[in-house]
Amino acid sequence: MFGFSYWFLPLFAGCVWLGTLLAMLGRWVVIGSPHYIGFDAGQRITFISDVGATSWGKPLFIAGSAVTVVVFDLAFVSERWLRHKGRLTKNYNRTEKILSVFATIFAVVGAAGLILLTIFDTNRFPNVHTSMLVVFIAGYIISAIFICAEYQRLGIHYREHRILALSFWIKLGFIFLEIALVIAFGVTQYYNKYNPAAIIEWIISLVYIFYVWSYIIDFLPATKTRSYEDRFPDPHPKVRAQDDEMAMNTQANGNMMGGPVYSSGGGQQDAGDTYLNYQPQGQTPSRNF
Repeated sequence: MFGFSYWFLPLFAGCVWLGTLLAMLGRWVVIGSPHYIGFDAGQRITFISDVGATSWGKPLFIAGSAVTVVVFDLAFVSERWLRHKGRLTKNYNRTEKILSVFATIFAVVGAAGLILLTIFDTNRFPNVHTSMLVVFIAGYIISAIFICAEYQRLGIHYREHRILALSFWIKLGFIFLEIALVIAFGVTQYYNKYNPAAIIEWIISLVYIFYVWSYIIDFLPATKTRSYEDRFPDPHPKVRAQDDEMAMNTQANGNMMGGPVYSSGGGQQDAGDTYLNYQPQGQTPSRNF
């Protein structure tokens, strides 16, 4: 894709978000860590939203957030396309495809929440800003849940591809860690502990970067499946089930007749060996057994 591998999408998105946060925090420190309009009397550490509401911070916050989530959402769409084309392990059934689609939808919802919260800053639109913050966090957590469900099912069918299990556990860890941090953020806000709340908010944003980067490993198999011959085969579970049923019927008929079973080539095969040696024409044995 434009001379780059697909893993570049989550890598670039995470780097943009990291650069945005470092630029905002660095500028606030360099100019003397000023107190902004929304600061509490005893507050010393700024929230990201406070920096993002300043005249110089808002354009940076909007641009950095928009680029991050748009590129990251492209990674979701690309993952679905690559899995459909066999560049990544193919889905076994419709349920896995539905889980992938819902993960993409909620990622888009989370992206919209982040872009809107940067536009509706905390100084002029505090209620809308807070609501969009909830949409942003909830959208990506729910998206991660659907991704985990899809990868858990894929890992069962493709046990030989350990990268699926690794990706599953990383994303599951993100879910639990982000939920714990969000709860801690809400509690500290409720009890007006603004300095710890600000620190937790920065941590939540940094953890989001590592979640974005976790998708790099998901795209690594696609670097080896550029040619059509190297791509993952279509599982066709219904076809396999029909073939297995046909083989079992052949074995059963041979046992009932008490004699040899003739193969399509005209030779004889022992009835007991027919099912064990049966292999549909044009099919390769399943790697799951």
